[in-house]
Amino acid sequence: MLKRVLALCVVWSGLSCSGPAMPDTTSTWDSDWRRFRGPNGSGVAETGSLPVTFGPDANLVWTNPVPPGHSSPVLNNDAVVVTSFEDDQLLTISINRETGQERWRRVIARPREEVLDVRNHPASPSPVIDQVGNVFVLFGDYGLVSYDAEGDERWRLPLGPFTNIYGLGASPVLVDGLVILACDQQRGSFLVAVDSATGDIRWRTDRSEAKSGHSSPVVYRPSSGPAQVLMAGSFQLSAYDVTSGQRQWWAGGLPFEMKSTPVIDGDVLFVHGFASPFNQPDALVDVESWAVTIAEHDADQDGRISYEEFPDRRTRGYLEFVDLDGDGLMNAVDWSYYEAAMASLNGMVAIRLGGCGDMTDESILWRYHRSVPQLPSPLLYRDVLYMINDGGLVTSFRPATGKVIARGRLRGAIDDYYASPVAADSKLYFVGASGRVAVVSPDEFFDVLAVNDLWEPSYATPAIGDGYLYVRTDRTLWAFALDSGQS
Repeated sequence: MLKRVLALCVVWSGLSCSGPAMPDTTSTWDSDWRRFRGPNGSGVAETGSLPVTFGPDANLVWTNPVPPGHSSPVLNNDAVVVTSFEDDQLLTISINRETGQERWRRVIARPREEVLDVRNHPASPSPVIDQVGNVFVLFGDYGLVSYDAEGDERWRLPLGPFTNIYGLGASPVLVDGLVILACDQQRGSFLVAVDSATGDIRWRTDRSEAKSGHSSPVVYRPSSGPAQVLMAGSFQLSAYDVTSGQRQWWAGGLPFEMKSTPVIDGDVLFVHGFASPFNQPDALVDVESWAVTIAEHDADQDGRISYEEFPDRRTRGYLEFVDLDGDGLMNAVDWSYYEAAMASLNGMVAIRLGGCGDMTDESILWRYHRSVPQLPSPLLYRDVLYMINDGGLVTSFRPATGKVIARGRLRGAIDDYYASPVAADSKLYFVGASGRVAVVSPDEFFDVLAVNDLWEPSYATPAIGDGYLYVRTDRTLWAFALDSGQS
């Protein structure tokens, strides 16, 4: 079945493979949390002395009121950067990490209005910052913009409009002087590399097999050859040569929609995806062939299938997701995609990295299909793999085997979860949509150490650096750190 799914969806594009005091702020600040989820999207920081209890009256260093946005904070040496949307303006805001004072704010006029899922936002993609402080931001309603560390505009690159049914959600990343951006959408998906110094497009690669998703890229550096950009998309994980954009290898086994960002441990990658309830192993829909469907259900004999003619009432609501040309009717191409989509499986997948061409049979190490998240990305910390689904059910695994260690909910923090978990200093942080942050011991059974209520909705993933925890809620950016007498 998996080979059949890939045959329906993969377009060949050529191939060439190669192998207890406040943190010291008198010294120069440093951070590896320059992109969504920090180092290579892992969600893990190397820092100590993070607080367990925090809030308006505990371990609070500063707060800053920021306009709404779902983008996650990222860190420069001396600044926290977020994007926001307010009064029809697309905002990039830099805030001093030590004082919480706004350093600069820049505005892009909104030239169009992207159609968004209710869980999305005009300021959802997170910024990325290079080593000298240059900032790169993406807005679905505009494209890419770059500012220097002082907020002076360096360049801008209009992109779109896009046809992602949810709106854009993937965040840009930096690799070897290139800004890499994934634009998965119903029509014309692509991966693009932009020169970080000039804003010029260096390469652009078609991803026609990908139809919908929000996953951000991660980077794999094999033992020989150039770095590879790894992209989880519809049906498969694909690896691209960072210097040319040419696809090197791929591994199938993913559902037709991917929203989480993978994590890497050495030469193994972990990623999960949830497309629909009908993509569970025990709920797959048996889709009739196009020939049978047209013969039996095309009542008006126009050679297409309308919503009213859709043969399966359970899945007819997915027509807008699989209607690739957006005309409200299913043709043979749309139907092939629908057939493949309904055959794909939700799940957590472990994939061995590297190879050439189709590596599906050789690379898939294990799969798990229960309680899979749509939005929160996985977390690998101290040799335990965690996932939390949108309804707050946590599962922990042995990453080498996929053996489940424990499943359950976070005590005192039953909530919806859109943010991805992060970890440092022997603590896991899970941010609920209502603004409650559960701090959990990495003891395999997610023992809750504290639940801290920030009293505002939150969709953003926290940032960690230099003993500070930065949490974004609906209209506030918070900085927490240990102070004397509290833990």
